[in-house]
Amino acid sequence: SGQLLWRLSGHTGPVKFCRFSPDGRLFATTSCDCTIRLWDAAEAKCLHVLKGHQRSVETVSFSPDSKQLASGGWDKRVMLWEVQSGQMLRHLGGHQDAIQSSDFAPSSDFLATGSWDSTICIWDLRMEIPVIFPHELEGHSGNISCLCYSASGLLASGSWDKTIHIWKPSTRSLLVQLKGHVTWVKSIAFSPDESQLASAGYSRTVKVWDCNTGKCIETLKGVLDVAHACAFTPDGKLLVSGAAD
Repeated sequence: SGQLLWRLSGHTGPVKFCRFSPDGRLFATTSCDCTIRLWDAAEAKCLHVLKGHQRSVETVSFSPDSKQLASGGWDKRVMLWEVQSGQMLRHLGGHQDAIQSSDFAPSSDFLATGSWDSTICIWDLRMEIPVIFPHELEGHSGNISCLCYSASGLLASGSWDKTIHIWKPSTRSLLVQLKGHVTWVKSIAFSPDESQLASAGYSRTVKVWDCNTGKCIETLKGVLDVAHACAFTPDGKLLVSGAAD
């Protein structure tokens, strides 16, 4: 029908990010008010207000089993929360600057976070005291603006350096580097079969890449303003993008 279902209030600052849980029951919102809110998607009510960050919260991610939530922001902290209770489980420290992006590995055992310190940290959540791999994923020369795991466990990262890297995190190896954007990369998404990667740059273009060869297959110029987001449909047949227009 196109009708507005709910208008939810509670945050006292601008809402920076929101994401549904994989099981579709919940969604989380982050804000400049330093909190994360967990909402019931069916009843549109706030279940928990997660407090612990000291500055704006920029990113939030659900684990694939929807039981845990990770958050990061301008206080350089990564926090891990239990979804059911809303309790903070762990505080992960290691980044030297603001955290802008995050994503869980398909197994829920690892968490990737990207920072304005130009590095990606991979956290092993199976350990009682999580530690990053002996070496962080280094190679970008700008802020890490977006991260995305594929279904098989590959990790893609987009950066202010206008490039996208595809990594094999288990060996800390860079598989392919995608170059072609003329501005920083705002959003990335794997196709369901992992053969392609879509990327939205801070420009009027969305690009589609061949993950195996690293070549740009398509440059889509239909947007009228800065492209902020891109996502494949679950069957991989369509690509949707959102722009400032």
